[in-house]
Amino acid sequence: MDTKELLKKVRKIEIKTRRLSDHIFGGEYHSTFKGRGMTFSEVRQYQYGDDVRNIDWNVTARTNEPHIKVFEEERELTMVLMVDISGSEFFGTVKQFKNEVVTEIAATLAFSATQNNDKIGLILFSDDVELYIPPKKGKSHVLRIIRELIEFHPKSKKTNIAEALKFLSSVMKKKAIVFVLSDFIADDYHHTLKIAAKKHDVTGIRIYDKHEESIPNLGMVQMQDEETGELLLVNTSSKKVRLNYGKYYRDKVDYYKDSFNKSGAGVIDCRADESYVKKLLGYFKRRG
Repeated sequence: MDTKELLKKVRKIEIKTRRLSDHIFGGEYHSTFKGRGMTFSEVRQYQYGDDVRNIDWNVTARTNEPHIKVFEEERELTMVLMVDISGSEFFGTVKQFKNEVVTEIAATLAFSATQNNDKIGLILFSDDVELYIPPKKGKSHVLRIIRELIEFHPKSKKTNIAEALKFLSSVMKKKAIVFVLSDFIADDYHHTLKIAAKKHDVTGIRIYDKHEESIPNLGMVQMQDEETGELLLVNTSSKKVRLNYGKYYRDKVDYYKDSFNKSGAGVIDCRADESYVKKLLGYFKRRG
């Protein structure tokens, strides 16, 4: 992809997702994810209706006029976007590939955090951490994140969510808001998720395509595993084959939901051809 085309794509995503974050998600994000507590702001003269428990007796004694301490929410937070860039994300049958939906959701969340002056970091992972951008503030930083989401080419097509969560725990020493964006066609991450969720506010966003849920009866079909590259001749007319695949897929989804729920983490399911706006808003409102 040349620079001109890349900038055009970044701009298109920025326009769409900033509109969403400005008009819809900014306030919801602020009310859902609280700051670390209340911090001292200033001292001012007492006004009728102020809480007498906040009177600053030292200043009151010195000035002979009642003054109170004003506190405000310590708002600054850190958001980390953990994005699965394995081979299975480059799949789509209706309107968009899953990775395109992931990019839009990540950008919307990042701009919502920017509105609240929060820092945003990025972890791109396959079966290893392929890129880490430490948390920073500002629009230019968010645009860099979007560029990486569009342009980055992973070295591996495989997935290891546990490895990515271990990396998160090693680099993020303070509590962060963490969104893990993946199709979660993986396993063996329950333990590392539990550790991460004790320290951080974690939400899993599962992005999937409706045609991944089952195999239609199409006779003998050559299929390629996006993560291994292996070509297989599959007899889709076999009921047993279709049932086995359906069970395999449901087992992965059940593992994802069970792992996140038992770890105290949040879950959002977004089908690639449906509106992620409603899903995110519904989640924020339930938590707010």
